[in-house]
Amino acid sequence: MKKRVRVIERDDVVVKFAGDSGDGIQLTGAQFSDTSAFIGNDLATFPDYPAEIRAPQGTVAGVSGFQVRIGHKEIQSPGDQADVLVAMNPAALKANMNWVKPGATIIVDISSFDSRHYKRAEYVEDPLGDGSLDEYNVVRAPITEMTRDVVKRFGLDLKTADRTKNQFVAGILFWLFNRDLKIGENFLRDRFRNNPKLVEANIEVLRAGYNYAETVEAIESTYRVKPAEKGPGYYRNINGNTAIAWGLLAAAEKSGCKLYLGSYPITPASEILQELVKTKNLGTIAFQAEDEIAGVCSAIGASFAGCLGVSTTSGPGLSLKSEGIGLAVITELPLVVVDVQRGGPSTGLPTKTEQSDLLQALYGRHGESPCVVLASSTPANCFDFAYEAARLAIEHMTPVILLSDGYLANGSELWHIPEISELPKIKVPRIKDNDPSFKPYNRDPETLSRFWAVPGQEGLRHHIGGLEKADVTGEISYDPFNHEIMTLLRRDKLDKVVYYIPRQEVIGQPEGDLLVIGWGGTFGALYTAVQEMQEEGHSISLVQLNYINPLPYNIPDILGRFKNIVVCELNLGQLATYLRSKLPHFHYLQFNKVQGLPFLISELKHKFEEILGFSGS
Repeated sequence: MKKRVRVIERDDVVVKFAGDSGDGIQLTGAQFSDTSAFIGNDLATFPDYPAEIRAPQGTVAGVSGFQVRIGHKEIQSPGDQADVLVAMNPAALKANMNWVKPGATIIVDISSFDSRHYKRAEYVEDPLGDGSLDEYNVVRAPITEMTRDVVKRFGLDLKTADRTKNQFVAGILFWLFNRDLKIGENFLRDRFRNNPKLVEANIEVLRAGYNYAETVEAIESTYRVKPAEKGPGYYRNINGNTAIAWGLLAAAEKSGCKLYLGSYPITPASEILQELVKTKNLGTIAFQAEDEIAGVCSAIGASFAGCLGVSTTSGPGLSLKSEGIGLAVITELPLVVVDVQRGGPSTGLPTKTEQSDLLQALYGRHGESPCVVLASSTPANCFDFAYEAARLAIEHMTPVILLSDGYLANGSELWHIPEISELPKIKVPRIKDNDPSFKPYNRDPETLSRFWAVPGQEGLRHHIGGLEKADVTGEISYDPFNHEIMTLLRRDKLDKVVYYIPRQEVIGQPEGDLLVIGWGGTFGALYTAVQEMQEEGHSISLVQLNYINPLPYNIPDILGRFKNIVVCELNLGQLATYLRSKLPHFHYLQFNKVQGLPFLISELKHKFEEILGFSGS
């Protein structure tokens, strides 16, 4: 007989999965997210990886986490604290207790809660018996033990058997959130389609977890989150790295240029290379170079040959690419460099998020070497800004640096799949064969961009390179006045890009007591904090910058309409420094965080309330 449980209707719920790297935490989180997307929930995810490839098992340093927020309403951030925490061992519990709401449900694998695991997690006492969890609904599930019993008949070795225990957790969550188990079974059939035994074993464990949750007395209520109200069209759950890869593919298709990626693997950008390697059938050329310098230089060579040249990296790799990017500046070739930022300096925090590279993207090259700099702000709009980076690079014959970050790269959200026909046109400045007016540095009078002649075109033989060239003719020139002319032209060309990007929008009222300025991947937390404070009656608005160099031309007008301005960044104030140099007539407050973690909504609201209270607004 099925037990009676209370069903709680919620607009949104936050679930956090945590355990050792080998516990399949990321897979379980992705499975739960995909299932939620399939039934129509809006969502945002935040995977949190340990930096070490294989940290000591059972230690806090080795905890892998995955947080997902699902909702009936629009979801812009993965939330601050969890309604449900799954902790596969004491270390996972210890590492995440600060991120759990009072009264939350905590599901623990009691099979791993013994004195040996307590010591590895550096607990003094048993956390399940010291009273510290009395305010929570703790479900003590023998996950490992029951999983081994379930898969015993499949003849799996112990290591393989234990890898299926994440499906026991998934089964519990399917029941807890009133999900159709068939969706989970289909996920496993697709995931392990080349190994029928693993498919069968994982499905059995999934069902066992579901049945356990259905019968255990510790779970007295379940959640129901209705599907979100979305417009018509096709949607899918997508992470930022995949979205960037697809945005570049779409730009190549729209422009008629073959996509060339010259890249060197680096966390957290490697998945873009891995995704594009799969698209040879679309004409993509993906080259894994021997180092960062070779990657960017090969992309510049491909661009010279008429391709859309792209190179992907993270902060340390952007440093190495700097001379190559300068070559793209002086040759005036289209190039997209994607920088998926992580914590620094040096190797720093390779798996953690940080907005660490803005000043490097703006100024990190020798000589007067201006680049267009864009920043995506959600996992889904990584597609849009990868496309936009390619559009601006091609139309203005210039390198464009697109800044993403670890949070966007690995996080995911629902994405409305666009039609190629709906995407903006890309005007390729190609010149026809045997055009008698062609000179390498002849320019379009409106954009100041030079024209793109591909080697092999009849009557258009030319050469370009890293030495300064004479205006128009492209001959090598050491003339000081010519150098100044060419330097000014390259600067003015970039300044003219401002007329080909949209006006900056303000989220909220166009004037008021406080303007919050953010950029890049801080959008979700900033938007949610500002929205909640607007609902509470505060005079507060948000500007989230995606176009950083050049800035949208209406920025000064926006700033002048607010009494206070605060710039929020996951660094020590790089955007604030830039704004002070560009728009020095305004006073900028700062709120900065450098912990390798995204902003919490609660800490943002506290800061904004403090500013509004201090100013008497």
